[in-house]
Amino acid sequence: MVKNQATDAPAVDARQELTDGFQLVIDALKLNGIENLYAVPGIPISDLLRMAQAEGMRVVSFRHEQNAGNAAAIAGFLTKKPGVCVTVSAPGFLNGLTALANATTNCFPMILISGSSEREIVDLQQGDYEEMDQLAIAKPLCKAAFRVLHAQDIGIAVARAIRAAVSGRPGGVYLDLPAKLFSQVMDAAEGAKSLVKVIDPAPAQLPAPSAIARALDVLKGASRPLIILGKGAAYAQADDEIRALVEKSGLPFLQMSMAKGLLPDTHPQSAGAARSMVLKEADVVLLIGARLNWLLSHGKGKSWGEPGSKKFIQIDIEPKEMDSNVEIVAPVVGDIGSCVSALLAGIDGSWQAPPAEWTGAITARKDANIAKMAPKLMKNTAPMDFHGALGALRRVVKERPDAILVNEGANTLDLARGIIDMYQPRKRLDVGTWGVMGIGMGYAVAAAVETGKPVLAIEGDSAFGFSGMEVETVCRYNLPVCIVIFNNNGIYRGTDVNPTGGTDPSPMVFVPGSRYDKMMEAFGGVGVQATTPDELYRAVSEAMDSGKPTLINAVIDPAAGTESGNIGSLNPTSSVRKMPS
Repeated sequence: MVKNQATDAPAVDARQELTDGFQLVIDALKLNGIENLYAVPGIPISDLLRMAQAEGMRVVSFRHEQNAGNAAAIAGFLTKKPGVCVTVSAPGFLNGLTALANATTNCFPMILISGSSEREIVDLQQGDYEEMDQLAIAKPLCKAAFRVLHAQDIGIAVARAIRAAVSGRPGGVYLDLPAKLFSQVMDAAEGAKSLVKVIDPAPAQLPAPSAIARALDVLKGASRPLIILGKGAAYAQADDEIRALVEKSGLPFLQMSMAKGLLPDTHPQSAGAARSMVLKEADVVLLIGARLNWLLSHGKGKSWGEPGSKKFIQIDIEPKEMDSNVEIVAPVVGDIGSCVSALLAGIDGSWQAPPAEWTGAITARKDANIAKMAPKLMKNTAPMDFHGALGALRRVVKERPDAILVNEGANTLDLARGIIDMYQPRKRLDVGTWGVMGIGMGYAVAAAVETGKPVLAIEGDSAFGFSGMEVETVCRYNLPVCIVIFNNNGIYRGTDVNPTGGTDPSPMVFVPGSRYDKMMEAFGGVGVQATTPDELYRAVSEAMDSGKPTLINAVIDPAAGTESGNIGSLNPTSSVRKMPS
């Protein structure tokens, strides 16, 4: 021990190792396997992001917080770990909050971390920089929300956020970090002790044996059974179990858009090309990770045939999901992997395959619909229509089943999810439960970052406008992303006119002949204009093989689209005055 010669007393070691709030946030995230941050830097989180990068984390900096949030959300879907978005306070927080709410609705695990103003000023409403009670605003829109005021609580707060995001039904969590927290200093050893590594954050939730027996009894009594796979089934990553259940039972299946590829769309039991028929005529429907919301017409109405004509079995980890729209005669509550495995174990040698009359009718309808569609997909005209262009992209995906497809728009979305077959799970990412536009570039960036796979983003020109500036982000990080803009000069169509005859364009049209490809070239990426399906196929194939950031401006006939895509029934129109279209 060193002593002071004058006093003979122990000297204080001025080199005592310290840590602070910045470092503790980074250490807590790294301890729990969080490797990537999606962010927009600024006061008060700039140094946090610089330090995170210096500590080996990958920090992907966006041009708008909503796109960074969408990236974090889809990262959660792809990895089953919470994707983390970091934003500045107030307006930046609000931008990120849109993505957090969307993640919660879609059951994607995500954590939004935002800097915030000081509590004592906010609570007295004294007008601090970007003053806002962010915690109160976030609470109704996410699964959980926490605020940290003391550095020693950072570790437990991050642990709680992670567990809340991934346990049970996954969702979004908000973590509020006031600016003053970052500069708080504490002993480094004590700081390390305060960190928490989350153990088993999403434990298996086993179904009740009686629930499994009940579900199997209902299935055995079916003459026209059907399985519907939702994106929850894709998120579960119980791919082998789900495939075994489908094939061992012999049941036809229908995959919702983000579940496509759990089994190949070309699988002989797939009923995708006979969707309308099987929904209407099935007598027993087994829902796996799918909800009877608007995407399935709430389980009732004309698309489901005669009222009361079918029984529903539902697998979901959330008990409150049962009976949400119609009676569920056999609810199975638990995690999808455990529930599917239990059902599979109950399918023994006495199991009867579905009647050949039912499976044969489905095959006949599929074959007829596929044959009817085939000529539309082979058209090689200029300007292109949606079917001809998507037919070309269908070939690209078939030749590269490992690539990830991102898709948004109106007609561009509705037609693509029916035309483009998927072959592997979690390769199709789209607008999900809310059907929102603007997810495209955030999803594309995160898909490339999280998986390292090539990404094909098929965008309507309207949808692209919500996040288009992120092409600079794609180029800056040199990501293997090919963006195809279906450019028909407007929303739904590019043919609307101003009914007054004035000089302003219709609110539904864009600048005719826009060259989105030039926008990509401005940032050092590759830009291509394609006017025929053959040109489109060649350009996309070259881009996917090269891995270079590419944007292809696909010229679509301005008159090719239909109003609201396939959801025109949700778009009210005036019964008093007829608007031109």
